Amino acid sequence: VAKDLGLQLPAIRDGGVHILDKGRTQYFVLHKQTGHLVTAESIDREKLCTSVQQCVLRCELIVEGEM
Repeated sequence: VAKDLGLQLPAIRDGGVHILDKGRTQYFVLHKQTGHLVTAESIDREKLCTSVQQCVLRCELIVEGEM
């Protein structure tokens, strides 16, 4: 994420980037040392998407400051 958005790692470490997941469980986090988007929770497809073939988890990334 840091590389794709052209962010410096201090912006991530200092809390200038936030991930908003829809729902109660936050499935993704930003790794503060690398800037990579990683899973924070185990993702159970059968539990999340019981009646659909295509299972999609959406999240929003909020970046504070100028880009």
